[in-house]
Amino acid sequence: MSRYDLGREELAALLCDEPAYRVSQVFDGFYRRLAEPGELTDLPRALRDRLELAPSLASAFRRVAESVADRGSTLKWLLETSDGKRIETVLMRYRDRTTVCVSSQAGCAMGCSFCATGDAGFGRQLSAGEIVEQVVIAARRCRSERWGQLGNVVLMGMGEPLANFEAVWTAVQAMNRDLGLAARHLTISTVGVVPGIRRLAGKTLQVNLAVSLHAANDVLRDQLVPLNRRYPLAMVMEACEQYRASTGRRISFEWACIEDVNDRSSDASELAALARPLGAHVNLIPLNPTPGGLSRGFRGSARSRVLSLQAWLKESGVNATIRQNRGRSIDAACGQLAACGSLVAARRAAAPESP
Repeated sequence: MSRYDLGREELAALLCDEPAYRVSQVFDGFYRRLAEPGELTDLPRALRDRLELAPSLASAFRRVAESVADRGSTLKWLLETSDGKRIETVLMRYRDRTTVCVSSQAGCAMGCSFCATGDAGFGRQLSAGEIVEQVVIAARRCRSERWGQLGNVVLMGMGEPLANFEAVWTAVQAMNRDLGLAARHLTISTVGVVPGIRRLAGKTLQVNLAVSLHAANDVLRDQLVPLNRRYPLAMVMEACEQYRASTGRRISFEWACIEDVNDRSSDASELAALARPLGAHVNLIPLNPTPGGLSRGFRGSARSRVLSLQAWLKESGVNATIRQNRGRSIDAACGQLAACGSLVAARRAAAPESP
């Protein structure tokens, strides 16, 4: 649990012997000032000392390690919960924005064949406060580095967000209402949990939906994304259409480009047939190396093939961009989060990647 699991009512109960205005001071200190209990200097020293010792106001995480890449513009934190579960959070600074990629579960049960998180297995669900606290950690770092305010949050770290729907949605509401992040700067990713997409379609906050597709026919997707056997593409596309019709928001399809698996012209044609009717945007992501993916013979597509895939999609009337890989050298890129030892040795033992 995290101090960010406490609402105003819980704080009021904790501060029942204090003047009522103290509740707002503490709440705003945590969410608006991003302060630790001992940093709430508008409170009496005795009260600050008391809050620092309150178990319910302790941090949810012990920071085990920090890794830095891309000349200091990508940071990854390995965080350990009070019950010994480990997760990873990644902060990325770009010229015009900062984005934090947060985890929604410790581990993941989806078992996607090219993803290190899935290979690590499932630990437990994260609470809403544990999800929010990752954002606060990132926002504090942006402030201390003078990078400006944190701009975007993507729930694309460890875990399947829509398999932890209640906690994720509670966290998203807190990010918007209490941390002041615009809903349109919040993105929820899923590999295709159809009931979750349908529930998301009924929500009023204008958050973004990203669907990790990776294959546009059921035979291939069954191999890459095992959840497809439960929710095949026809069901996923029907749920996406419901989301688009209900919210008016554009959907993004995430596509990890795998050499000679899903990067051919035929794959582009199949993908375009799904994306075009929805007006979906496609993010092409050169596959990042993981031990599981390498053992299955998966390699990232060559740059020339990714560019061809983008061109084929555009010729078919589908807007597609190539995502800039960040943090690969510290195992912080898409699909690499495993909350364990470095994957660098495994990569070196394997054959070189495609250029």
